[in-house]
Amino acid sequence: MTLSFNIEYRTNWGEEIRVLGSVPELGENRSEGAIPLSTVDGIHWTAEIEIRMPENGSVQYGYHVYREGKSVRAEWNSLPRVLHVSGAVAEKVYNLYDCWKDLPEQQYFYTSAFTESLLAHRERQAAVTSHERSILIKAYAPCIDADHCLGICGNQKALGNWDPDKAILMTDADFPEWQIDLDVEKLTFPLEYKFILYNKKEQRAVAWENNPNRYQANPKLGPCETLVVGDRYVYFNLPAWKGAGVAVPVFSLRSEQSFGVGDFGDLKRMIDWVVKTSQKVVQILPINDTTMTHTWVDSYPYNSISIYAFHPMYTDLKQLGSLEDAGLMADFERRQKELNALPAVDYEAVNRAKWDYFRLIFKQEGEKVLASDEFKCFFEANREWLLPYAAFSYLRDTYGTPNFREWPRYQVYKADEIEALCDPASEVYASIAIYYYIQFNLHKQLLAATEHARAHGVVLKGDIPIGISRNSVEAWKEPHYFNLNGQAGAPPDDFSVNGQNWGFPTYNWDVMEKDGYAWWMKRFRKMSEYFDAYRIDHILGFFRIWEIPMHAVHGLLGQFVPALPMSREEIESYGLPFREDFFLKPYIHEYFLGQVFGPHTDYVKQTFIEPTDTFEIYRMRPEFDTQRKVEAYFAGKTDADSIWIRDGLYSLISDVLFVPDRSDPYKYHPRIGVQHDFVYRALNDWEKAAFNRLYDQYYYRRHNEFWHQQAMKKLPQLTQSTRMLVCGEDLGMIPDCVAWVMNDLRILSLEIQRMPKDPAQEFGRPDWYPYRSVCTISTHDMSTLRGWWEENSQQTQRYFNSVLGRYGTAPAEATPEICEEIVCNHLYGNSILCILSLQDWLSIDGKLRNPNAQEERINVPANPRHYWRYRMHLTLEQLMQADGLNEKIKSLIANTGRNC
Repeated sequence: MTLSFNIEYRTNWGEEIRVLGSVPELGENRSEGAIPLSTVDGIHWTAEIEIRMPENGSVQYGYHVYREGKSVRAEWNSLPRVLHVSGAVAEKVYNLYDCWKDLPEQQYFYTSAFTESLLAHRERQAAVTSHERSILIKAYAPCIDADHCLGICGNQKALGNWDPDKAILMTDADFPEWQIDLDVEKLTFPLEYKFILYNKKEQRAVAWENNPNRYQANPKLGPCETLVVGDRYVYFNLPAWKGAGVAVPVFSLRSEQSFGVGDFGDLKRMIDWVVKTSQKVVQILPINDTTMTHTWVDSYPYNSISIYAFHPMYTDLKQLGSLEDAGLMADFERRQKELNALPAVDYEAVNRAKWDYFRLIFKQEGEKVLASDEFKCFFEANREWLLPYAAFSYLRDTYGTPNFREWPRYQVYKADEIEALCDPASEVYASIAIYYYIQFNLHKQLLAATEHARAHGVVLKGDIPIGISRNSVEAWKEPHYFNLNGQAGAPPDDFSVNGQNWGFPTYNWDVMEKDGYAWWMKRFRKMSEYFDAYRIDHILGFFRIWEIPMHAVHGLLGQFVPALPMSREEIESYGLPFREDFFLKPYIHEYFLGQVFGPHTDYVKQTFIEPTDTFEIYRMRPEFDTQRKVEAYFAGKTDADSIWIRDGLYSLISDVLFVPDRSDPYKYHPRIGVQHDFVYRALNDWEKAAFNRLYDQYYYRRHNEFWHQQAMKKLPQLTQSTRMLVCGEDLGMIPDCVAWVMNDLRILSLEIQRMPKDPAQEFGRPDWYPYRSVCTISTHDMSTLRGWWEENSQQTQRYFNSVLGRYGTAPAEATPEICEEIVCNHLYGNSILCILSLQDWLSIDGKLRNPNAQEERINVPANPRHYWRYRMHLTLEQLMQADGLNEKIKSLIANTGRNC
C-alpha cells in the first residue's frame, strides 16, 4: 500500500522535514532511518512511501526537523499518530494531510492521569475500517468521559442534516483521538460539518463544538484511495474540569493490618476512602529505600540510596504469606499489635521487626518465588538497577557503612566484579537474593495499588526528589553524572532563615546532556509504571541549584549553579569600591560579639577567634575558620551553651559580603540575605544603596534569560518522556523565568495561600490562582492549617479579618467551622486540582481530628536531622466508617464543582 505524507511547516535554511515511524519502511522508530520529505518552497513537504502490511495492522509515525543529518526538533509525540490499515488491499493509497503538532494548550488532559484514570475509556470501540474510497477524519477531544463520545454532524443526510440526534458517532479506539471513516460514495461536496458531544446513556447530543463550521472540498479520490484529515482539536463550552485529592505519606498510614508503619496494602485502603469521598488524587512522598545506618536518621525520605528501589518497610507482610512455624508467627502478631499501637512510627523497631520477618519468610518461600516465571520477567526487566542495589545493600551491611569510599573492596564500581558477587554460585548469593525477593514483592504490591486506583478513576501521584545521596548506588555506579565536591540545598526562605543544606551532590548537567539525559529518562519511565502524576521536588533545580561548599554547614555561603558571577570591575561599576579583605573575609567586630555570645564572649575570644592588626577587628583562628571545623569541635555536645556558641560561630563565618565563584576565584556572588548581617551594617549609606542595586540586579534580573535557556535544555525532553501529569514545586526564591518555562511546558504550579507568588500580597487568593495549578493549604514541610493558626497570632488576626472577612478577635484555635470555611474556599478556587493534606481534611471534624494539632506536623525543614515519623491517629477502617465526615467531604466536593 502507499502512504502519501503531506505537511506544511516553514523550515529554516539547511533544515528538512523527515517522517519517522513504526514500520521498517519508515525507519522502525530509529532516528537514523527517518525518511526525508521533499519541498519546492520550504513550506509544503511531501513524500510517497510504499509499505507492506504491518503485522499489527497499524502504523505509528511522527515528523521531525533534521539539520546536518540530526534531529533538532520533533513535534509533540506523547500520543503518536496512528493509522489503522488492517484489511486494506495492496493497492490502497492513504493521502495523509497533517499539521505540525505542538504541545497542546490543554496538554494535561492528554496525560495518563486523565486518559488512564480520571476520564479513562476502559471499553473502547474497534478501530475504523476503511471504505474503498473514503475520508478518514481524526480529531482530538480528551475531556470526554466514558459515558459520552464525539460525533460529527453536517449538511447532508450521511451526516444527519444538521440534526444532532442523527449525528454520526466516532470511535474512541485511540482515545483521546477520535476517528470516523466516511464513504465517499454516500457524500456530496462540499462538506460542511461540526463536532458534537453525545451522551451515550441518554442517546442525545448535549453540546456543539465551540468552532465555526468546518469545510471539506471534493478531494477527487481515485479507486482504493482514502483522504486522511488529521490534527483537528475540538473544544466545547462546558464547565472546566476540577478535582480534589489528599496528600499523605505512605509511612503515615495506619490500618488494623499494618505493622507500625503504613505500607502498600494500606495505600489500597486509602484509595478506597478517596473513592468513597469523591476525591480523585492520592499524593504521596518519595518511597525509595533510604537505609544507610539502620537508625531513625534514615527516616528522611528524600535521601535515598537508590532512585529505583523501594523502601523494604513499605512491604505489606501479610501479602508475603504466613510463617509455617506457629510460635514464630504468634510472636510476630504480638509485635505487630505493639508497634501498631504506638502514636508515631518507631522507625528502628519497625524495620528490625520487618527484617526479622523477611529473613524467615525468604528462607521459607524465597527459592520458590525466585524460580517463578513472574519473578524472572521482573528480574530481566530491572536487572540494570537491581543487581547494583542488592550488591550495595549487602556491602553496606558487611562493611558497616554506606560510604563506599571507605569499603576495603569494591570502592570503585566494576560491572564484572558485581556480576560475580551476584552470581547464584556466589557464597553470599542468599544475602544478595533477599533484596531481589523484597523488591519483587514491593513491585507487585505497589502495582496492585496502582491498578486499583486506575480501576476506580483515581490518580496516584508520586514525588521525584531533586537530589540523590552522595552515599548511594547511583553515586557509586555512575559518579560521572554528579559533582561530588559540592552540596545541594536551598537559599533562605520561609522554611529556614539560614537556608537548607541537603548534603546531596549536584548534577553534572554537561555530562548528562551528552547522552540525552538518559539517566533522567530511565528514572521517569520507571516511575510511570506506578504513577500517573508526579511532583517535581524543587523544580528550580532544573534551572539552577543552590550549591554550598563542602566546608559550610548552613546554606548562606552557597551560590547558584550555573550562574553569571561578577568581576571586580563590574562590582565597582555599581559605585562600590572593591575591598577584598572586607568583602570576602568574615567581618568580626568587638561591638557585636556580646550581642552574639552574651556570657560566653570571653571564652569565644580566647578559644575561637584572634585579634588582627586593625583595632577591635578579629579573625577566626585557622583551626576554626570553616563551619565544618566548628561542627567537628562541637560534635556530641548537645547542651544549650554549646549550641549557642556553635551557632554563633557559624554566623561569624558566614558574615561576608561576597562569596568567590566555585570555578573562577576572581569572580564573585553577593552573599544571599546579607542585609541582615553585621558586615552589611558596617557599610555607609551610599555603599548600602550601591550594594542593594547590585544585589537586586543579580538575584532578580541578571539570570532570567540564562536560566530559561538552562531549563529548556532539559525539561522539555524529560517532562515529555512519559505521559504522566507533571506538577512542579515552585516555592521559595522564584525567578521570573520559572513561570515562563512552566507555562510553555504546561507544568502545573503549586499555589499555597500563606506563600503567595505576588510579593504585594500577604495571603494568596484561591479564586485568582491559575487553572493550570495545584492548590493546597499546607505541605509536608509546613505546619498544618491548625498548627499555622496557632503560630503567629498577629498574622492569624489579619487573616481572620481580611481573608475570612470576620470581625472581632480571632479564636486562639482554628475551630472546625473555620477550618471548613478555609477548606471550602480552596475547593472553590480556580486550580484544576485541590490536594489537601489528610490532617487538613480531618480538621473540619471536631470529633475526629487529632486533639493535639502540634502532633500533626510531618517535617521541620530548618532541622536537617528531623525525625520523620508522623502517623495518622485514626485507622483507615475508622476513617471508612466516619460517615459524618465522609458525607461532609463528599458534599463539599460536589457543591464546589470538583466531582467531575
